[in-house]
Amino acid sequence: MIDVHVHEVGTRDGLQSVPFFVPTETKKRWCSAEARAGVGEIEVCSFVPVRLLPQFADAAEVVAHALTLEGLTVAALAPNLKGAQRAIELGVHKINYVLSVSESHNRANVRRSTEESVNDFARVVELARSVPEGRRPKIVAGLATALGCTIEGKVPEARVREIAAQVVAAGADELIVADTVGYADPASVRRLFKALRSDVGAMSIKAHFHDTRGLGLANVLAALDADVRAFDASLGGLGGCPYAPGASGNICTEDLVFMLEAMGLKTGVDLEQLIALRGEIQEALKDQPFHGTIAKAGLPKGFEKAA
Repeated sequence: MIDVHVHEVGTRDGLQSVPFFVPTETKKRWCSAEARAGVGEIEVCSFVPVRLLPQFADAAEVVAHALTLEGLTVAALAPNLKGAQRAIELGVHKINYVLSVSESHNRANVRRSTEESVNDFARVVELARSVPEGRRPKIVAGLATALGCTIEGKVPEARVREIAAQVVAAGADELIVADTVGYADPASVRRLFKALRSDVGAMSIKAHFHDTRGLGLANVLAALDADVRAFDASLGGLGGCPYAPGASGNICTEDLVFMLEAMGLKTGVDLEQLIALRGEIQEALKDQPFHGTIAKAGLPKGFEKAA
């Protein structure tokens, strides 16, 4: 039984900021290796116009490969109805529809107001419900900049709860709450996630933290205190929002797995396989900066993963 679910987003959030096209075969090998290592869910790509993010010109091929990996939940990001339509056509299991709680960031990211994105989200839910049940994807509402914004600064908790209530009412199957630009601290994380839990009850809430200011794993601990049991992470801490200045990488998948397993929380992920994969991807991405420490320091003597 898994205690905490670790979901990989490096193949989307990590690669979207890489300035050169990463070969499709590298992306496929990455997905295959993480699935073998026990990662149960991977956000494999983003359905945005190729002219904006040419990195995902091969999205259809990568999705098709990921769908062949037994037991893997294949997720993709979609910022609008058109992207969701494409994701449904290709048969992904989850559509992560992202909108920003911060009005300014939403306009910078998807060129419209948060209200317009919420209305569009409702249309995505309606579209998904028209799909036969056996092929119907889960629709996940991703609340970006929920803990701060490089454009507006502090984001009021009441604003986050208001937008969360709107997407839940529109039919969200799950929530992702994201500290997109690394403004969060453990106290603010604990307060917000406890408030959201009281608002949405048993609905699945996942946390998406960036380590911009070195508090990523501390924020994971605070979210665990608030009964969060699913986290996004990126191999080597790759990633960052291209529309949010200063938004450096996500929390590091291998460091997150190490911390959780050291605490006795079972992730189902083989840490040694993950560290080996990091080396392979680091070689493929040439001079891109990789973060995290467990791959550099190695596992401590006598380390035992969670029983």
